[in-house]
Amino acid sequence: MGCGKNGTFDITPDLQQWSIMIFAREKWLDPNDTTSTRILGKFIMNWIRLFCNQVRIIGLTPFNGHGSWDGKTFISGPTVHYPEATEPIAVLTRATIRFQSLIAFWKAVPGVAKTMEGAKGLIYSVGVGEIPFIKQATFSMWKSSDAMQEFAYKRAEHQSVIKKTRKENWYAEDMFLRFKVNWESVHLGE
Repeated sequence: MGCGKNGTFDITPDLQQWSIMIFAREKWLDPNDTTSTRILGKFIMNWIRLFCNQVRIIGLTPFNGHGSWDGKTFISGPTVHYPEATEPIAVLTRATIRFQSLIAFWKAVPGVAKTMEGAKGLIYSVGVGEIPFIKQATFSMWKSSDAMQEFAYKRAEHQSVIKKTRKENWYAEDMFLRFKVNWESVHLGE
């Protein structure tokens, strides 16, 4: 998927940054194996070798969430519950924006993106989208659940947008997932 600039989704794409998300029920990704064509395939591995100077791989376990992504839910049945204070945590928010809400949505993005830049406890953030301008997601890692909740639920700019999305029914579909970060590895290009 393509990525936006400035650590969130953005109307301007970041053509030097790409995202691949793999959802699996079993542990099949080895954090020490960045050359596995079994997982990513030859095309993607060759793309990484040719164009990438850094690859970040993060192993996650979902522990809380709701909603769906193209009709699929990623937390079904009993979920693994970790104490809210598990540190660090990761969050994936995703939405399909209704066509009639696109202008309102994109007008609201810069204000929230700007507040995210300086959010206390933010480790990493990237905006991704599989269909530009309509299907958007933000993946972020936080030092603690408290830091994430401070940004998501106590910042006036973000709270205002959350209220508008509900009141004006901006989304045809949305999803919010929290993850325990099992491991992270960053590999520099050769």
